[in-house]
Amino acid sequence: MSNEMNLPVTENYDESSIQVLEGLEAVRKRPGMYIGSTGERGLHHLVYEIVDNSIDEALAGYCDKIEVDILDDGIIKVTDNGRGIPVGINPQKGIPTVTVVFTILHAGGKFGGGGYKVSGGLHGVGASVVNALSNWLEVEVKDGKHIYKQRYEKGNIVTDLEIIGDTNETGTTVTFKPDPSIFTDTTTYDYDILLNRLREQAFLNAGIRIVLTDKRTESETLDKQDDLCFEGGIKSYVEYLLGGMKKESLINDVIYLSGSKNEETAEIALLWSTAYDNKILSFANTLHTIDGGTHEQAFRQTVTRVVNKYAHDFKKLKESTDNLKGDDIMEGLVAVVSVKLSDAQFESQTKAKLGNTSVGQLVRDIVNDQLYKFLEENPNDSKIVIDKAIAASNAREAAQKAREASRNKSGIGNKTRMPEKLTDCISNDPTKTEIYIVEGDSAGGSAVEGRNATYQAILPLWGKMLNVEKAREDKVYGNDKLTPVITALGAGIGENFDIEKLRYDKIVIMADADVDGSHIRTLLLTFFFRYMPQLIETGHVYLAQPPLYRISKGKQHFDVFTDEEKAAKVEELGAGVDVQRYKGLGEMDPEQLWETTLDPERRTFLRVNMEDAALADETFTILMGEEVEPRRKFIEDNAIYATDLDI
Repeated sequence: MSNEMNLPVTENYDESSIQVLEGLEAVRKRPGMYIGSTGERGLHHLVYEIVDNSIDEALAGYCDKIEVDILDDGIIKVTDNGRGIPVGINPQKGIPTVTVVFTILHAGGKFGGGGYKVSGGLHGVGASVVNALSNWLEVEVKDGKHIYKQRYEKGNIVTDLEIIGDTNETGTTVTFKPDPSIFTDTTTYDYDILLNRLREQAFLNAGIRIVLTDKRTESETLDKQDDLCFEGGIKSYVEYLLGGMKKESLINDVIYLSGSKNEETAEIALLWSTAYDNKILSFANTLHTIDGGTHEQAFRQTVTRVVNKYAHDFKKLKESTDNLKGDDIMEGLVAVVSVKLSDAQFESQTKAKLGNTSVGQLVRDIVNDQLYKFLEENPNDSKIVIDKAIAASNAREAAQKAREASRNKSGIGNKTRMPEKLTDCISNDPTKTEIYIVEGDSAGGSAVEGRNATYQAILPLWGKMLNVEKAREDKVYGNDKLTPVITALGAGIGENFDIEKLRYDKIVIMADADVDGSHIRTLLLTFFFRYMPQLIETGHVYLAQPPLYRISKGKQHFDVFTDEEKAAKVEELGAGVDVQRYKGLGEMDPEQLWETTLDPERRTFLRVNMEDAALADETFTILMGEEVEPRRKFIEDNAIYATDLDI
């Protein structure tokens, strides 16, 4: 196992290493405080908490293999070959230490007891929270002499810690079944969601082997296995990200920077690609800091400063020329910033943002020295990077001019000059209004007649919209298919977007459930994602879900949304059933459109969200890049963005 980035730890890892802060309280009553949600996201978070404990053992240099098995009935089994959780009597509690770890909140070897110098499990709540939210959990510990086992149910001790065998091996195995009374939406694990997270961990810990296996007997992925081990570490990660973006590298090889100071280390891998956007992922103690923090901010600022300094020092920019802006230099950049430190200061249990200032200075020092040296020693690559940034700068200036021209032409920001095709609502209360972006004039006409004019606005779109994935910003402004959307929403676009000026609470994309409708959804969502991401982040974007069939028997009518629902309802109602297939939104009369798609009492929406921005970005790029076929399956494959909601 490669251990170059691991920090030293004390050799003693026993009952004295575990410190207790407080008892386990209220986890089952308020699970969202600890795992984010009780939906699919929270369900998978349980696995991450247990795996993160094994990763901590790997960071300490005592574990090089972690196995994750998905079993029948929603059961997960995680096995590592680390030291094994201590089984001796805890001096503070007078019970076995492993019992303390699984039954008392804020108990762990991560509070200065010497067990770990680097840890992602900052708060020491992982094991106990998983236990509290499981129908049952069993832990087995190998300490090099014996095999110990204990069972818990809903966080409560069911059996004493007992010796069940002898062994010369070490490690910990945790097997648990999530409690369906907590996770009421689903207790079914998605193989790909787990794979993405575990692959990330394997990249961030060079040489560590993580094996994911699906052992569910009725699973479509039965016996599917991914054996993940990347000796190249985050350099391999950058190459993987580039492949997912379907772009090409502009420089010869991934640039790798690293360094350490005191008990903090940082490693950075980066390259510039042909993309128009960038992908910068940051991590602290192998946890993805999706909201960035001091390490990511320092990286962005220092890359900007170093590239500008080199460009001026070597006359790539004229003395009179202003510095290139950060956004211009970041265009096409693909990077992973990974720091490891003993006292990581995160904003919350979800660990989305790092606050340590010292590690920011470490990143600045590394980038200042090593990136500048790389640019000096690789003049061909340096020229490509600077030429790319200059082109981006020119495009940005062109976009600014196009913005101004678009404003002058369409009256963006002027309430008296709304788009010609917009049928606005009466209310001007932006907390209560809705706008339906509708495919075609025919559906738009029915929607206008069938809507509630008090709070529902209708904006028909026609023709093929610009694929913003393949266009720079200057081509987006002034596009006659997108300008009406920008104008109607009233909040601006790009760096000038202001969520406070948004004219509607719900922005609903309403298109047919066919290939063309799916394509329109994809284009609009990509546009929002690229140029108005705050709309998605704040939960304002929805997909309308018109039914596919109306099933009638006598005076009873039922609208269903899938072929499976149709078959089930027909079987339930028996003989004498009439099945009508809705041909499309444009062929629904206003009353049908109101009943099925517009009426808040009966409609079904899908709300678009960005829980995992990195995965969302990768998915959008794949769908909207050079390959056409994946777009056709957008809605079916879009589970990471949309969650069924009856609103």
